[in-house]
Amino acid sequence: MLEVQGLSAQYRNISGLQEVSFNIDSGELVGVIGPNGAGKSTMFKALLGLIPTKGEVSYCQCPLHQQLEKVAYIPQRSQIDWDYPTTVANVVMMARTRHLGWFRRPSKLDRCIVKEAMEQVEIDNLNNRRIGELSGGQQQRVFLARALAQEAELFLLDEPLTGVDGKTETIILDIFNQLKKAGKILLISSHDWDENIDQFDRLLLLNNHLIADGKPQQVINQENIKQAYGGLFPHHHRQQGNDLIC
Repeated sequence: MLEVQGLSAQYRNISGLQEVSFNIDSGELVGVIGPNGAGKSTMFKALLGLIPTKGEVSYCQCPLHQQLEKVAYIPQRSQIDWDYPTTVANVVMMARTRHLGWFRRPSKLDRCIVKEAMEQVEIDNLNNRRIGELSGGQQQRVFLARALAQEAELFLLDEPLTGVDGKTETIILDIFNQLKKAGKILLISSHDWDENIDQFDRLLLLNNHLIADGKPQQVINQENIKQAYGGLFPHHHRQQGNDLIC
């Protein structure tokens, strides 16, 4: 179980998170929703100890920051340097570093795990492509493959469905369900959703503090949405077109 008690954080001298508390059990797929600037990204950084925080974050009754090898974190695409000169295969293999250490060569098992992860997200034909040459959806799948190759227990994904094509969205949601069935914990953020919202076991509705926590049909009501967004619940707009043909 992931247990969060009284989590508060400042980011760039702005109070982005105030006294947030919740628990997530193994095998739960939880969406974190709220408008831009609501503190979703700040919360992910706070959970990982990447910014100064107050409160307690534990996993299986031990501080989470002491077991970060069990966490796979994918930040927003805008926070990644896509001009870095590396290939798809190298990015995914980075997931095995914690298992290997920095100076050991990948074993046959490591290569098999990486290959399987790439096949799961359908990028196994892109091994030698530079990440900057890929479409937005392909880039998102590269980092999802890296998360899978890490063999983590807790997945934190910051807006993984933003700006992706329909094919990538379908692949990502299918993998979420596979991970859920495997008993993993998934915390997925977005500032807008469409019909996919019903696929989540629970929603955490944020606007610097936790407004609501419950099943989608309990959280998405007029009072909560007005408090969080000041009006109507925004809909997700899917990117038109398909991935690059490779």
